[in-house]
Amino acid sequence: MNRLLIVADHSLVAHAIRLALKQTAGFQVVGVIDGRVPARDALLELHPDVVLVDDMHDPRADEARKPDHALARLRDAVEHVPTAQRLLLTLRMNDAWMNQAFEAGAHAVLSKTMHPVSLGTMLREVVRGNVVHRFERRPAAVIVDCPLTLREKEILGLVAEGATNGQIARMLWVTEQTVKFHLSNTYRKLGVANRTEASHYAHVNNLVTAAEAVAC
Repeated sequence: MNRLLIVADHSLVAHAIRLALKQTAGFQVVGVIDGRVPARDALLELHPDVVLVDDMHDPRADEARKPDHALARLRDAVEHVPTAQRLLLTLRMNDAWMNQAFEAGAHAVLSKTMHPVSLGTMLREVVRGNVVHRFERRPAAVIVDCPLTLREKEILGLVAEGATNGQIARMLWVTEQTVKFHLSNTYRKLGVANRTEASHYAHVNNLVTAAEAVAC
């Protein structure tokens, strides 16, 4: 049973979270605290496994003077319960704000627009480690030292999109054995062991998007 602490500035938010968790097994709400004040004492006393922080964003407030209560509470959790999962619940899903949240210590950012039932499920999956938490947008780049041939890039791009060897063979009018041959060379050149690692490598290093424009 995961001990969950809700950090918010409005009782309605806390109530909505409690309702969402009623249909999701595995959580025990051990407390609800006001996120506008430091959380040290509550964190040390309750020692939660999960800290769910509401954004507490007031769009009417002066942005230049408004304190970042949510970010401050995330930092409190990092300092006082470093082993706890730290989650932020927010309506602001823009890159700049999410980067601030991750820098403050959030493990995941969840949107308030999701259905309450989905919130409970998402909390469970995040805590279980079944969700990729942080997405970092990489600028598009031209790969100048790519070790792959044009055909290997073409096949790698299709693999990264989820196509099977048979589907790739039919699309490129080649045999499956030819596809396997090119994939074997691709794995060796990229230093990966399988198509999952190759797909990850392709996306992380922009090989898929670069493949159409650059020849090795």
